[in-house]
Amino acid sequence: MAKPLSKSTPPYGQALVTKTSRSTELGLMTLAWIIVTAFYVLASYGAQGHMPPRIWLFLGSIVAISLGMHVAIRHYAPNASQVLLPIATLLNGIGYVEIARWNPSEASYQAVWFLVSALGVVLTLKFVRRVRDLDRYRYLTLSAAIVLMLLPLVPHVGEKINGARLWVVIGPISFQPVEIAKILLAFFFASYFASNRELLSTPTQRVGPKLIVPPRTLMPILAAWGFSLAILGAENDIGFAMLLFALFISLLWVTTGLKTYVVLGMGLFAGGAYFVAKYFSQVHSRIGFWLDPWSAAHWAISNQLGLGWFSLAAGGITGTGLGLGQSGNIPFITSDMIFAAVGEELGFLGIILVLCLFVAFVGEGFRIAQHAHSDFVRLTAAALTATMGFQAFFIMAGVLRILPFTGITLPFMAYGGSSLVANYIIVAILLRISDENAMEFRGGQVLELDLN
Repeated sequence: MAKPLSKSTPPYGQALVTKTSRSTELGLMTLAWIIVTAFYVLASYGAQGHMPPRIWLFLGSIVAISLGMHVAIRHYAPNASQVLLPIATLLNGIGYVEIARWNPSEASYQAVWFLVSALGVVLTLKFVRRVRDLDRYRYLTLSAAIVLMLLPLVPHVGEKINGARLWVVIGPISFQPVEIAKILLAFFFASYFASNRELLSTPTQRVGPKLIVPPRTLMPILAAWGFSLAILGAENDIGFAMLLFALFISLLWVTTGLKTYVVLGMGLFAGGAYFVAKYFSQVHSRIGFWLDPWSAAHWAISNQLGLGWFSLAAGGITGTGLGLGQSGNIPFITSDMIFAAVGEELGFLGIILVLCLFVAFVGEGFRIAQHAHSDFVRLTAAALTATMGFQAFFIMAGVLRILPFTGITLPFMAYGGSSLVANYIIVAILLRISDENAMEFRGGQVLELDLN
């Protein structure tokens, strides 16, 4: 028989939930600061032959901003994962060193966006106290995501750059609203799949000798997904269209475990790829660059990829050394092609480091998802983690010519304020989910103690 709780016993779900020491996170953050500072000094010596003129300002800034996030996590999510923020900090720092190496003016803007991203982490942790509460706003998040994706199509607001209409310009500020829309769509997909899990997993409608899932169950989610892809197609945003497709199919498979959906997804991808390659000029040209980048007809545009491969080849195993690379002639070296810049100056070992950091981030994200205590929260964590993983994979695979080059940003590393802010918000949400997992787990342990 359960023992009655005394007045001194905290209520269920809060019992014995003490603030965990976050010394592991602080230690890993310190290691990240040391590595980034060493890279920054080496890059300056390699390129200019002297110590960076504002090294203490640089070090003080990254330490202060990172410490601010660390303190906020201690206060708002003390039991959260201790490895996500250090991984993001190290990736961000390596990217910043390369941005400062090739475009100091962009590095100044990126530093400001790092501060804005830190504020985004703090505000997310402060105001999103329970991720499961977001399940109530399923169609509100979908509506907001669609509005954000439509903004670049509004005359005098959206701006077309490099063939894609992705940017919104309001006065001196420009940003990519699709970066925030991807988070909102992850919430919507997670909510819909969680509430319809049984219907999506259980074939109940007979068609001839076979049972299939009722089509009416799939129609709302297919309509939302298809409409989103249509908007991205109108904006020529091939990268995020691929990202959204991969997210949708992977979440559908995670929710149901049915291989049929994977086969259906591959069929839809094959059909869709043929259609857009034939009728969308930008997709057709990107596939042409991918298949034959050295053609004289393509070189005016595909030289970005060709020069990137020369840089990767020059890097070899150990790299040319920070500050000693010759990647400055690659178009958009600090955004689209920053992976090539890292590969040249840090070599194959540097690429392995970056890959391992992303693998560790994705692994920790899926571990957080696995320990969630509700379908919505579990799918939300899986969706946000998959979004980060797919985005990193698509751009790295594009640079290495495994897939057609899409031009989306490499998370945390590439220059771009809206991308950096969105990625840090994803970190904050995963931290919140991780903290909730620890709270509920410890609360369950205490209930077991009371019952004994």
